[in-house]
Amino acid sequence: MNVTLVLNNAKVFRSGVFSRSSVSISLGNGVSRGGTISTMDASSFVILPGFVDVHVHLREPGFSYKETIRTGSLAAAHGGYTTVCAMPNLNPVPDSMETLQPELDAIQKDAVIRVLPYGAITKGEQGGELADLDAMAPCVVAFSDDGKGVQDRDMMRRAMMEAKRLGKLIVAHCEDNSLLRGGYIHDGAYAKAHGHRGICSESEWRPIQRDLELVRETGCGYHVCHISTKESVALIRRAKAEGLDVTCETGPHYLLLDDSCLQEDGRFKMNPPLRDKSDREALLEGLADGTIDMIATDHAPHSAEEKGRGLEKSAMGIVGLETAFPLLYTELVKPGVISMERLMELLHDAPCRRFNIPTDTGFTVFDLNDTYRIDPADFLSMGKATPFTGWEVQGRCLLTAAGETAVWYDADRLLKGE
Repeated sequence: MNVTLVLNNAKVFRSGVFSRSSVSISLGNGVSRGGTISTMDASSFVILPGFVDVHVHLREPGFSYKETIRTGSLAAAHGGYTTVCAMPNLNPVPDSMETLQPELDAIQKDAVIRVLPYGAITKGEQGGELADLDAMAPCVVAFSDDGKGVQDRDMMRRAMMEAKRLGKLIVAHCEDNSLLRGGYIHDGAYAKAHGHRGICSESEWRPIQRDLELVRETGCGYHVCHISTKESVALIRRAKAEGLDVTCETGPHYLLLDDSCLQEDGRFKMNPPLRDKSDREALLEGLADGTIDMIATDHAPHSAEEKGRGLEKSAMGIVGLETAFPLLYTELVKPGVISMERLMELLHDAPCRRFNIPTDTGFTVFDLNDTYRIDPADFLSMGKATPFTGWEVQGRCLLTAAGETAVWYDADRLLKGE
């Protein structure tokens, strides 16, 4: 039996403002609660546009023991996301139509929300030869070698020229390998105090500086992944003032944590690493003045074994799709650091605009009054590693809909008042 749920008097966010409205949602087949139409008072709920994350790792094909298209897209829906862009560090790396096809097939078969794949910039993400950008262009959202920086300046110039011709963005993981020196956390006070090898900030901002010179030369649309340093913010702010076609993202963890929060635990290890307090403050300033265009989770699931080797030896990456909105709402919106309107710009409007994604991304229903502690046992993602375990947050996702059909919902909480 196909059941339609009518949410009466909900607070709906449309075109930058909230208004009271009723919304109908199909809960699909197999749900029967005594009739085909259920009506409930939703005056305590907010209905928001489905969030868009331009930087996630769904791990399939090649690493399905970490995550799959199915589990990753369900985790996204559980967090209020209706569109995600999947990074290409897979096996096979999608660097041609032949190697992209397995991912396209898995998306078609198993994704519960819109999943848009990236194509690699270079073959195998090895930096030595351009991938078949021309063939992949109609099927990918943009080009990236995420997980690895393009080390060669001329290779990046050639990629930018080709992407410019194809009308696609270059989405850059900026990391200078020659400056890493075996580091795995920020080269700051915690590393020095605990005998860890540090990653210097220059390893991120120096490639950004190089690439901005190439953007000036080529006119390519350029987007910087997961910025984490104050120097990166300053470089991008100046580039925008100059009129260069550049945007950037940062992650919730870089806005809410710094290296003073580190613990000897793999759930605090990601790339780029948590930086200094001054870097976090610069990112918040960049968020406020528009230098930072969007927030992306860099959802990067690993197995429990890979994340259980301590700070030095664990794999880099944390999950984030299921915690992003409640964390940002609790820590930034409620204290007045940013407005809810600005948060929707960061999670929906700007990603759609920059990546040419249709703005009708579905919607998500949240109870902003529900307070709870983050518990990875509740995640739908196969990955459980988060530095936010135990944080008290406000705002629980009750339902996420693609179009007018629910792709995930919490029946117990959503229908408890029926």
